[in-house]
Amino acid sequence: MVRICKEESFHQRQGYEILLTLCRGTEAQKRMAQDSLNRWWWPSLMMFGPSDNDSKHTAQSMQWKIKRKTNDELRQQFVDVTVPQAEFLGITVPDPDLKWNEERGHYDFGEINWDEFWEVVKGNGPCNEQRLHARIKAHEEGAWVREAAMAYAEKRRKRKERKVAAQVA
Repeated sequence: MVRICKEESFHQRQGYEILLTLCRGTEAQKRMAQDSLNRWWWPSLMMFGPSDNDSKHTAQSMQWKIKRKTNDELRQQFVDVTVPQAEFLGITVPDPDLKWNEERGHYDFGEINWDEFWEVVKGNGPCNEQRLHARIKAHEEGAWVREAAMAYAEKRRKRKERKVAAQVA
């Protein structure tokens, strides 16, 4: 688990450094950074899973200590950390309802479109058809590699059988 956390931490830092480089670059590069935030903000909030009220497994996972924080707690932590980073970078989080809540000590944010989330989960996402086509194409074009590997394995098996037969004889 420690290795996984280190790996994910690396990816988070790498992504932030890329955004930092873009935001310190040309206006076109800064627009690219803003465009990526516009595109990925809501899917990023969705990646923590459904709201705790709608999550079938959160309560059980918490009871079994598989999860230490609920989906909503993790999502809130993400927003609280990410918004100041975006502000530092000079890009705007694409949520008109986003505001600091002094009383709670957290950011309030807009409602997530859970219909979109469930459509993606069901395989009806915006890029699903492209992804499936690419997988099928890669599988078909990789048939020769699988065939070659099987032929090589068969050749080694026969060679080993001959060697064992020669040792027995």
